[in-house]
Amino acid sequence: MAQQATAKVSEQRIYKQELKRSLSFWDLLIYGMVFMVPIAPFGIYGSVAQGSNGMVALTYLIGMVGMIFTAFSYSQMSEAFPIAGSVYSYAQRGINDSVGFIAGWLILLDYVFIPALLYLVSASALHDLVPQIPIVVWAIIFIVINTVINVRGIEFTAKANKIIVVLELIILCIFLAVGIAAIVKGVNGAAFTFKPVYDHSHFSMSLVMGAVSIAVLSFLGFDGISTLAEETKDGSKSIGKACVYSLLAVGALFIIQTWVAALIWPNYNTFKNPDVAFYQIAEIAGGPWLRILTILATAFSWGIANALVAQAAISRILYSMARDKKLPSFLATVHPKYKTPYLSTLVIAIISIGVTAFFSSQIGKLSSVVNFGALSSFLFLHISVMVYFLKKKKSKNYISHLILPLIGFIVIGYVWINLDPLSKKLGFIWLAIGIIYLIGLKLFKKDTGLSLE
Repeated sequence: MAQQATAKVSEQRIYKQELKRSLSFWDLLIYGMVFMVPIAPFGIYGSVAQGSNGMVALTYLIGMVGMIFTAFSYSQMSEAFPIAGSVYSYAQRGINDSVGFIAGWLILLDYVFIPALLYLVSASALHDLVPQIPIVVWAIIFIVINTVINVRGIEFTAKANKIIVVLELIILCIFLAVGIAAIVKGVNGAAFTFKPVYDHSHFSMSLVMGAVSIAVLSFLGFDGISTLAEETKDGSKSIGKACVYSLLAVGALFIIQTWVAALIWPNYNTFKNPDVAFYQIAEIAGGPWLRILTILATAFSWGIANALVAQAAISRILYSMARDKKLPSFLATVHPKYKTPYLSTLVIAIISIGVTAFFSSQIGKLSSVVNFGALSSFLFLHISVMVYFLKKKKSKNYISHLILPLIGFIVIGYVWINLDPLSKKLGFIWLAIGIIYLIGLKLFKKDTGLSLE
């Protein structure tokens, strides 16, 4: 009966329920955890440790607290509008249609390119282990696997997520067990200390917040839960709860693993190569086998697990925007058997192949593009909460609808300001293209009376 129901999205607009409602709260929680990758610090540990003067655990703690306010805003809006589309839908209905498009356009910058970034990082890691296979070939292998899983249906994706997150947690437990044993033995001069959490002799808020701007990228992904609002069977409250709880769970894991790593290699200024610092630490703690294990875990958790849910999320945003005639309508086509937006999924796969080939040696530039889109869309999200509840709904709940989103806006705004210049340059170019596209779309509708087909 759920599949025949309609989803109310506003007082004026009703959508036919086309996607299959099959996800539970636990499916959503695991989805968010997989998207954030419980072992994400493996790949960027060196940069965060050096940027924070060794206070890497503190950096992740601040990042988690800051992102919690964004999770609260997602929770508020997902209950008000339990539909696919994420921040696009929230800004569209919370503020107005044009602002919604711009917010959706910005989140596209994050979601469209992040699968390619994940494929590229994973392919590069495996290329180092098996250099005979080109990076692009590794990337295509990952893309094909994920596309097949996503087209088969969100239930199939959810089952794959459960297997993947269990494997990631097992590998993380192995590292923690071996790492703690190494600390007890005093390997590499390791000794228990609170310095990774707070070191008064090196503490500087500007320094730590600069590192937070890097670490916060590890938390990007919990927001992808909101794109599955039309595929959950437990009601809209499950979306908000899953956003908050997945963020807390993964944040705790980030803090623990980076604390252990910092104790094993306390002198962060002596990393041979910051990009592979975590794997060096793993080798010190357990030997070459642990180094290889953590490299493979990073490659497959990013290239399969994270990219899998990223591709699922962006296909739902394309579906939602196309359904509203903001993008070509074929992107809203749902598979007759699997009930998934399969054409959007295939489009993302094709884009990922092209972007991966183009940026094969420019991971830094690609990551800059992703950062701008995600953080900018979060700013629109917090504004949407305040405008919708305070102005449109005349809410008197000033804590939930003013103070919390305002704090979230300030925190995200501070991180946004600390983005590198290249990120802002590329981001504003993308924003300008979106504005021009929106103006053209409005003129087209005005002149012809037709929608974009």
